[in-house]
Amino acid sequence: MNSEAVNALIAKNPTLKASKAKLEAMKAGSYVIHNSWGFGQIKSYNEGSQRLIIDFLEKKGHSMDPAFCVNTMQVLNEKHLLVRKQTEAATINKLITEAPAELIVEALKSYPNHATTAIDLELTLAQVVGQPAFKKWWTAAKKAIARDPRIVIPEKKTECYILREVPIAAEDEIEDDFNATRSARRRIALAEELLHTLTASKNTKKDVSKVLDAVTEAVKNSNQLDAAQKLYGAHIRDSLARHAGVDVTTLEPSQGALVANQRELGSIAEKIPVQFQGKFLDLVKETHPGDYIEITFGLLKNSQGKFTTECINFLVENEQSQKLAETLKRWQTEQNLRAPVLQWIIKNRNSKKFAKLLQDLIAPRLLSSIFYAIDYEALQAASARRIPLAEMLSDDLELIGDLLREADPETARDLASALLLNQGFEELTKKSLLARFIKIFPAIQSLVASDAESKEEQLLVSRESYERKREEYETIKSKKIPENSRAIAAAREHGDLKENSEYKMAKQDQQVLMAQKAQLEKEIGRARITDFTEATTDQVSVGSVVDVKTASGKNARYTILGAWDSIPEQNIIAYKTPLGLALLSKKVGDTITVKIGNAEETYTVTAISRYVDAK
Repeated sequence: MNSEAVNALIAKNPTLKASKAKLEAMKAGSYVIHNSWGFGQIKSYNEGSQRLIIDFLEKKGHSMDPAFCVNTMQVLNEKHLLVRKQTEAATINKLITEAPAELIVEALKSYPNHATTAIDLELTLAQVVGQPAFKKWWTAAKKAIARDPRIVIPEKKTECYILREVPIAAEDEIEDDFNATRSARRRIALAEELLHTLTASKNTKKDVSKVLDAVTEAVKNSNQLDAAQKLYGAHIRDSLARHAGVDVTTLEPSQGALVANQRELGSIAEKIPVQFQGKFLDLVKETHPGDYIEITFGLLKNSQGKFTTECINFLVENEQSQKLAETLKRWQTEQNLRAPVLQWIIKNRNSKKFAKLLQDLIAPRLLSSIFYAIDYEALQAASARRIPLAEMLSDDLELIGDLLREADPETARDLASALLLNQGFEELTKKSLLARFIKIFPAIQSLVASDAESKEEQLLVSRESYERKREEYETIKSKKIPENSRAIAAAREHGDLKENSEYKMAKQDQQVLMAQKAQLEKEIGRARITDFTEATTDQVSVGSVVDVKTASGKNARYTILGAWDSIPEQNIIAYKTPLGLALLSKKVGDTITVKIGNAEETYTVTAISRYVDAK
């Protein structure tokens, strides 16, 4: 658009006066970015219609109002990467392939003040590189620019990438950040970053003595660090010392001293970084040469995530495969296989390396252990959350078949029953898993049918009795079972389980509690709350007050309420009691005979009223 065309637009719409420079930049041949249409090129301006004609990538010859484009479209300068992708395709493609850091430098040069936000830069680069390849390319490119002294890398996407006027080496920038903080944790993290940078750049001459001194002081005296952080800090300290040519044995506390207390090893193992787990186990072996095998088994027992695999690999590498197989089998017998170890067994049951070691475990009993671990985790959860072991059982279509291969029908039925009562699965997932049982043992279909029938039979209950039952269930689930689990864990620590009376008692209590929990779940699932307003005076129903006369001429009054509402001393009876069931549907004048124990009694209904009217 020339000046005359711009002036004509402004005369027609005076509010465009402030945007005159933007309008004048909208010339034929200019490249643009539109908020909706993306990258394009202005082809011409039609003065008659006062419309720009723009070729966008997916819409050629698109007609647009310049007044609308002022706020929705940006005219790109000739140095912008998207423009150069069109005008210097060979150069830009070479930078993409061979020099990603140089491409970022070229991109930043096109922005005012040589800076732009991480979000904007990534959006531009994605268009230049192409979406299919961008993610992989950007991962590699970030490693390259991290080593480029010309580029300031932001910590957040809302902050800016900046092209420095004077390049600063990455290691110098890290050291500046190190000196600017007093946080011991942050200093250890920056010292680790410095080591990575020096290794990548092969800079062996960098003086790291000040950083080494500060990290040494933090590890020795900082009260900001827990035991795991101090240990990892000592590891970083020693790596810095080797870079600086300092004798590691002169530094205190040594890594060995930090793992000398066996009681602290479990809590340390829970928090150490993943990349340090293998070295941690080597350090335990070096520090406790006589006990490291037993220590490692103790760590494995309560391990999580990748550390489970590290412990197992460590034991195998130290020729403990046989003992590992025996220990896993013993833990299974004691129902002491935790979810992470079970997950490892499931994943590795068919692997060339571990299949032989695990072959005796792949049996119905392992499925029982899996159900127990899932149920236990569901009971410990404060709120609904995913249970990885349950998801693994559901996703592994071959697992149930593998575990039931040697099962007899009775064992399979017991396991199917345990599945139906398990808290860690949704109902749809239970049905899906039961289908796998039925495929192997068709007779289990009857169990599913009986479960469905029991759910269909509803129990009428009052609101008050329902709340009492729910409170009883929550007490067992959230208090008694966790307390029992802790009691079992404590009892295990007392030694030989065969002679351990505390362990046996705790396990018996566990069976009782789990049975109570299962029964309460079944009852609560069948409950239908009623306020007894549906009762009539025509015949006896739930919510009726019934006057009766015995054969001996005595008069009595009974209130028939919900399944959990009996108060015998007040003649309030549940409709599920023998007398309640006998009276249901009876009318005034009807006579019934009820046998309770060895005695029979005859009652004649003399009057019927409603409980809600008598309240």
